[in-house]
Amino acid sequence: MPTLAQVLPTNDIGYLRIVASLWGLELISSDPAEAAVELGESLCDAELLEEITASLPKEGQAALLALVAENGRMPWVVFTRRFGELREMGAAKRDREMPYLNPSSATEILWYRALIARAFFDGEKGMMEFAFIPDDIFMTMDFGDILADQSKSIPAGDGDVEEDTRSLLNPASDEPGNTLSSNFKGSSAAGRAASPAEKSFVMPASDHILDDACSYLAALRMELASPETSMPAPILHELLRTAGLIAPDGLNPQKVKSFLEAPRDKALELLLEKWQSSETFNELRQLPGLVCEGGWSNQPLVTREFLLEQLEPIPEDQWWSLPAFVRDIKAKNPDFQRPAGDYDTWFIKRKSDGVYLRGFSNWDEVDGALIRYLICGPLHWLGLLDLASTVEAAPATAFRLRNRQAAAGLIEENGKLTVSSEGKIVVQRAFPRAIRYQIARFTDWNGQKNQEYTYHVSAPSLKRAKAQGLKVEHLLTLLQKYSASPLPAMFVKALQRWEKNGTEARINKLVVLKVARPEVLNELRASKANRFLGEILGPTTIVIQAGAQAKVLSALAEMGLLAEEEIIV
Repeated sequence: MPTLAQVLPTNDIGYLRIVASLWGLELISSDPAEAAVELGESLCDAELLEEITASLPKEGQAALLALVAENGRMPWVVFTRRFGELREMGAAKRDREMPYLNPSSATEILWYRALIARAFFDGEKGMMEFAFIPDDIFMTMDFGDILADQSKSIPAGDGDVEEDTRSLLNPASDEPGNTLSSNFKGSSAAGRAASPAEKSFVMPASDHILDDACSYLAALRMELASPETSMPAPILHELLRTAGLIAPDGLNPQKVKSFLEAPRDKALELLLEKWQSSETFNELRQLPGLVCEGGWSNQPLVTREFLLEQLEPIPEDQWWSLPAFVRDIKAKNPDFQRPAGDYDTWFIKRKSDGVYLRGFSNWDEVDGALIRYLICGPLHWLGLLDLASTVEAAPATAFRLRNRQAAAGLIEENGKLTVSSEGKIVVQRAFPRAIRYQIARFTDWNGQKNQEYTYHVSAPSLKRAKAQGLKVEHLLTLLQKYSASPLPAMFVKALQRWEKNGTEARINKLVVLKVARPEVLNELRASKANRFLGEILGPTTIVIQAGAQAKVLSALAEMGLLAEEEIIV
């Protein structure tokens, strides 16, 4: 990092005199460049530096300790948000208002003593502005010992300054450029245990995501609309893509087969592992009610790893307050997903009113919402934690971590199905997923209710299955093997007859023209309107092509006939 000689201004004698006065020094030279050199040499005196740091106000000590914990530098936006802004003012205003005598922040306390400077360095996302301790000052004294001794004199119960000072005495990382989130890792759990009210109504975790995946994969295979699922279909799609089950050009058949045939605990473990290690599954861009715009990027894997680390100290099977958990992370690690503390270059807006959520003031709507979403979304869907709320069907206010070795709500896939003579198939949730997937490919989806999935065999569904090389005899074999009772004879006969003859009856909706006399119909067929006419149903009745009613009415009017439309329900 730059030295004092490199950061002290060589064109602002006023600032140099302010620094000298606060250090109890008197500058000999009146030339700014010479005065900067003179002052730089004086400030690196070890005894004087110890005296100055010992006399700093408590908030100044805490701010200096924060920089020491980060190896001497911290992103400027992070530092000023924690320790206050540096008021921008020219020499005239500075001389008039004298901010160095009445500093508004810890930042100003250190700035006017030249204990910190600001400059641009390479950071995790390119060039970033940093607050830093000049290198020669940083190297002159052992700040750890000196400021640790000073922190002992801070009286107990002195609020945030005491907390900052004591937590920073044991920094977790010496790597430059890290945010203060590293100081929180491995410490006690964020937040507190949930109150009785916060855990009044329990929403237990389950493995329903496996059943949703089965339904969704079958619909995707048959190119049908997404069925109803317990989690948003686009997010389920992204999760299955992350797990390698969905490829850019469709399903990955072999991986889908292995996934559906795997025991439920192994299938759930696959989804969890792929989600946890994914660099592309981006929870921030999934937040409901928000829209992310522009070419900026975030690091979902780094963010996910950090938040999962915050859950580790929480005891299993202990209800934990979700609002308190979010508040604690905001207080101690607000920049967990923004390494540079940048709250202005990510273009995120509310869908409801189009307002862009920029600045730290919108932390709760973006960063806080992300924490809540991770807990109430993926972690709950994947069966890792239960949720609870103060009122039934209200947003979650508490969560409880489940034992990883005992997956939540796993069931045995030994269920049966029932088939009606009309072709209705009801499948229990405790039914082999691989077989239900095959049945779904032959049928129409009729929804789910009370732990049951309902399908219906129809001519169009059999036609779709045949187009993909599936045979009716395969469906019959599956149904006979897994049905709770013998298949209805008429249902079996209908399937076998369709396999032999295809569709033997159709119901169509037609637009029909009826005229009073056969002569009128003959005259119309001889006119230019003939191209809009279809099958003749009788001497006075004929089918009109869909959408051609107006043209036929117009042709009749030209013939001197006024007609009327009659809708029969």
